[in-house]
Amino acid sequence: MSGGGSTIVWFRRDLRLEDNPALAAGVRAGAVIAVFIWAPEEEGYYCPGRVSRWWIKQSLAHLDSSLKKLGTSLITKRSTDSVSSLLEVVKSTDATRVYFNHLYDPISLVRDNRAKETLSAEGVSVRSFNADLLYEPWEVVNDEGCPFNTFSGFWERCLTMPYDPEAPLLPPKRIISGDASRCPSDNLVFESESEKGSNALLARAWSPGWSNADKALTTFINGPLIEYSKNRWKVDSATTSFLSPRLHFGEVSVRKVFHRIRTKQTLWANEGNKAGEESVNLFQKSIGLREFSRYMSFYHPYTHERPLLGHLKYFPWLVDEGYFKAWRQGRTGYPLVDAGMRELWATGWLHDRIRVVVSSFSVKVLQLPWTWGMKYFWDTLLDADLESDALGWQFITGTLPDGCEFLGIDNPQFEGYKFDPNGEYVRRWLPELARLPTEWIHHPWDAPESVLQAAGIELGSNYPLPIVDIDAAKERLEEALSQMWQLEAAARAAIENGMEEGHGDSTEFVPIAFPQAMQMEMEPEVPTRNNPTAIAIRCYEDQIVPSMSSSFFRTEDEETSVDIRNSVVDSRAEVPITSM
Repeated sequence: MSGGGSTIVWFRRDLRLEDNPALAAGVRAGAVIAVFIWAPEEEGYYCPGRVSRWWIKQSLAHLDSSLKKLGTSLITKRSTDSVSSLLEVVKSTDATRVYFNHLYDPISLVRDNRAKETLSAEGVSVRSFNADLLYEPWEVVNDEGCPFNTFSGFWERCLTMPYDPEAPLLPPKRIISGDASRCPSDNLVFESESEKGSNALLARAWSPGWSNADKALTTFINGPLIEYSKNRWKVDSATTSFLSPRLHFGEVSVRKVFHRIRTKQTLWANEGNKAGEESVNLFQKSIGLREFSRYMSFYHPYTHERPLLGHLKYFPWLVDEGYFKAWRQGRTGYPLVDAGMRELWATGWLHDRIRVVVSSFSVKVLQLPWTWGMKYFWDTLLDADLESDALGWQFITGTLPDGCEFLGIDNPQFEGYKFDPNGEYVRRWLPELARLPTEWIHHPWDAPESVLQAAGIELGSNYPLPIVDIDAAKERLEEALSQMWQLEAAARAAIENGMEEGHGDSTEFVPIAFPQAMQMEMEPEVPTRNNPTAIAIRCYEDQIVPSMSSSFFRTEDEETSVDIRNSVVDSRAEVPITSM
């Protein structure tokens, strides 16, 4: 294709000017045409939820404003087929190059490969870059050149790589705009009229946009980071970085976060500040978990719908929409769980520890399909991230080789006194329990009737009784696990006897359908929250897309269950339900 030689920079989840390799390369090549294509239908079940769409809208406006200051603007297109729309933009602008940054979720891997094939067939030069990871998945391998299956092995290799993650790139000082006169923008609609009222509350707590992300990073590094190791489990205060939505939408690069954090680590090490060093190490581990989520998604693209360890496909989940509705609405009768679910619906945010509490309750106490909970998180979280969410729910379900076993129920009552000792978090999100003394705040069903009356609480009326008994749930979980192992043993025996050849093939796995209604029928009153080494030559600059035969379908060896019943893991990663 001949033409004026402009470069189309295709923005996706990299909504920033700083440390944007595709944009930097486009600016070096000459004139730039910046494009964002909104095609949510391509994502299938995982099209962005309400709060994610709100964030995208604000972040795109911020990006467009920044681009205009440098000499160009953002062209927006509404589509049901990103590749076709990209080709139309190429033809209408006579661009000769298309640059974009890598994504690692399964839909994007396939789409990006098709984009390269389609555009290259039209004579367009296509290049893609790493803008989302410290190291590309194919760079981090074991001594035999194979990918790691455990986080501990993966992260140890990342920290001992022979070359450092690349330093973040500065934003361009000026952008020469390509001719887009024959390519007008489409008006993108990210929210309905009924959503605007709820979305307006989000602006009181969050300021999307890449330059605001830089401010948030600076605020964290100069504030909560130094006591992160001590305070990170406090669920009702600004003790974490709040960077996860900014990292998901690419408003700040993980390379910048890593290098800024490491600079602080060096400073504290020189000062002998052991607490600061420990805080940095723990926060770096949370970065590592995000890296690992993309690593696993790249090598195992089914992780958002299928268990990594094969035996879990035999677990007898309770397909109970009544339980699921009570969990979604924060009406389980367990205050810490209910407070978390009310906060999630109201704000689109949950502290990492509360994410663990509510997700564990869903899969272990209620025994609901883990994919249901993951999908609900996707629909309601500001930082909804398919790779990170899949890793977290796989961990809770016990399907990570170096994760916890799918045994043992954490009692929400005791979790409450551990992470919300004064009951302030529960009182904030469950105003019906606000007058209950701290002694009973996490187990109101045990409170004397006189105490309940004084607090204005009528259990079963204005606050529910526990939906299930914890001791009964423990027995039911043990029975379910026993049934799972029996079914797996029977299936294995059948395969070995040649009775059901291929039964272990993961292609036979049928995911449990999502409930028809995933939305909350009632919206609670919304309180507001106060927010707050050696250098080696790199190869594989371009994206590597796994073949369908080797990655989208597991082999017999991959499907075979790993026996974790008697395994003991002494040094596990932090629970990867990361909100950072």
